[in-house]
Amino acid sequence: MENIESNIAQLQEILTEFADAKKDCTLFVKNAAERGDIIIGSFCQYAPMEVINAAGMYNVLLCGFNYDPPIPLAETELPSNLCPLIKSSYGNILGKTCPFAFFSDLIVGETTCDGKKKMYEMLAELKGMHVIHLPNIPDKKRSLEAWREEILRFKEALEAQFHVEITDEKLRKAIAVQNIERSQMAQLYELGKLDPPAATGLQMRSVLVSEYFMMDKQEKIRKTERMLQLMRENWAAGKGPYAPDERPLRILVSGAGLDGVVNKTLAVIEELGAAIVCYEGCCGIMNMRRPVDESAEDPITAIAEKYLEVPCAVMSPNHSRFEQLKDTLDEWRVDGVISITVHACNPFDIESKAIGDICAEKGVPFLHVRTDYSPGDEGQIRTRLEAFIEMLESNRGR
Repeated sequence: MENIESNIAQLQEILTEFADAKKDCTLFVKNAAERGDIIIGSFCQYAPMEVINAAGMYNVLLCGFNYDPPIPLAETELPSNLCPLIKSSYGNILGKTCPFAFFSDLIVGETTCDGKKKMYEMLAELKGMHVIHLPNIPDKKRSLEAWREEILRFKEALEAQFHVEITDEKLRKAIAVQNIERSQMAQLYELGKLDPPAATGLQMRSVLVSEYFMMDKQEKIRKTERMLQLMRENWAAGKGPYAPDERPLRILVSGAGLDGVVNKTLAVIEELGAAIVCYEGCCGIMNMRRPVDESAEDPITAIAEKYLEVPCAVMSPNHSRFEQLKDTLDEWRVDGVISITVHACNPFDIESKAIGDICAEKGVPFLHVRTDYSPGDEGQIRTRLEAFIEMLESNRGR
């Protein structure tokens, strides 16, 4: 019993470290910049981390997830009906409220939507930018060569601007480390397959976001491995986040840009007694399970192949995402799917219909919630989530 109590305390300590990672990273990045280390800011899963790490540079996330002050400021220059993630990200840089952008030597952007493309043009007037143009067709024969060239162009730009050499050997080492990180995040999601789950959806989300702000990769890997071990041991001892005989409703959350709406969506779902057992989308389980081929002759091609398979709604047609969803519904034994889309994120919003159709085909109840980062709709969202969860409970009781 004493060991389990120690495990619980250790796990909470590690989770607190993850939760504080963004705050701690501010000082780290400042000190790194003062030492002359190179900081690369990025926004998306499509930024090739392996290339940045192989160059000996630090990568930090620049996405904005807050409403005030960045969005009102951004709306002085950007349309008010633009995606809140874009407005928040731009507003944080415009108002110099994002220390990571301030200390970034270069910002890399990826063309996942038209709003981002145009925002990058404006951002280039504020900071040094490199834009990677993503092909939107998930077909290797038609897109792989062009995508490989974009990644190669990025590599060459880093080499030329910062006078570094990115060798194949360095790329392979970076690939191996990044594969470990992805595998650990996949293992975290897979704890949601247990019944009851060994991790909450909020814990998963916190770790997923926080890892972008933990710059010491080996220490991050060590802490994550220990966290996973503790979660498994606590669960086996009946000391997981749910009582051993508890069977919460199993919810899969679908969508992107969710970290700006956590408190009024994800937190409410679990507050109401349901368990978020997995996430689907570009930050979801299937993306984490797919490694970069470490044995490939050309590491740049291997990186391009993996990133081309990120299940983002920007891809068209997006059959791969939908097939992955079907597998996830079965594997995680999902009771209901909640698709959360932020206003003006048209690719994910439009694909939510296909997500709903798949759920209907599989006999899984589906709810689509549209929101943004502004306050005011918390009550409405809570009411809809309550009604959906009550319906799931009623269905389960039949």
